[in-house]
Formats: sequence, structure tokens, C-alpha cells
Amino acid sequence: MTKVLVAYGSTRGSTREIAEWVGRALTGQGVEVEIRSAAEVRDVGAYDAVVLGGAVYFGRWHRHARALVRRCARQLAERPVWLFSSGPLQRIDREVTPPAGAERARRRIGARESVVFGGCLRPDARGFPAATMARTAAGDFRDPGRVETWARDIAYELKAT
Repeated sequence: MTKVLVAYGSTRGSTREIAEWVGRALTGQGVEVEIRSAAEVRDVGAYDAVVLGGAVYFGRWHRHARALVRRCARQLAERPVWLFSSGPLQRIDREVTPPAGAERARRRIGARESVVFGGCLRPDARGFPAATMARTAAGDFRDPGRVETWARDIAYELKAT
């Protein structure tokens, strides 16, 4: 059985939730999955493939996702990797250019794909920048169906190889 790490960099929890959706969809396709914060991951050698997601704040891919790529670049380059970003506070119904950090990571490790999903900002967000943005841009723009379809496509690709 294929074992996949789904790792995420998340500050407010909505990117972690997307990682959980990815994990459930992969599990539903018969893939063994472990979901972990990117900050905790020191080695990816025990996994056949990796899905790595990061929240996007002010155009920057989450620091824990970037740090995982730096720590494990060689191991990541040796296995299939898919990247996702979560953050635009709008519905995503077309291809969106990933943030520069995710694109650099994709090139560095040869990730198969880097996609962008809508983000989520709750009205009660804490911290000056988030609370200020929440006054005018709060909402949940994530699409669980799109995330699930993407994860099923990953499972299909893993089974084909």
C-alpha cells in the first residue's frame, strides 16, 4: 500500500482543514495517509509520496511549508510531491498562479503540480492585520469538492505508477 504524508503550514487552521480533506479523499481511495504539521516533519523517507500545503499571507507561502522544503529537499525530489496553497479570499474557478514561494519549491523539488485553493478568514480573526482584513473580506472561499477531486486525481496517479 502507498503511504502518503499530507503536511501543512497553517496559522489559523483553515489550511489544516484542507489537508484533512485531502487526507480523507486519499484514504477513501485506499491510500494510507498521515497528516502532520509541516513544522513537525524532519524526514519524509518513510513516505512514498508527499502532499504539502501552505497558507498564503500577504502573498507569501507559509513559512513552515517553505522550511519543510528546505529541510527535506533531497528526499522530496526523490518521490512524487504535490503542492497546494490556500489563501485568496475569493472563489477560485480557474487556474491561479501559485505564490512565489510555492513556485520556487515546485521547481526546487520537481513537484508534479502546484494548485491554489480559496482561503478562509473568519470574522473574529485575531491580530492586527487579520482583524483589519476581516472587517471587509471575511468569508470561507474554500471548495471542498474541488479539493476532493484534486486528491482523487492524486490517488489515481499514485495507483497508476
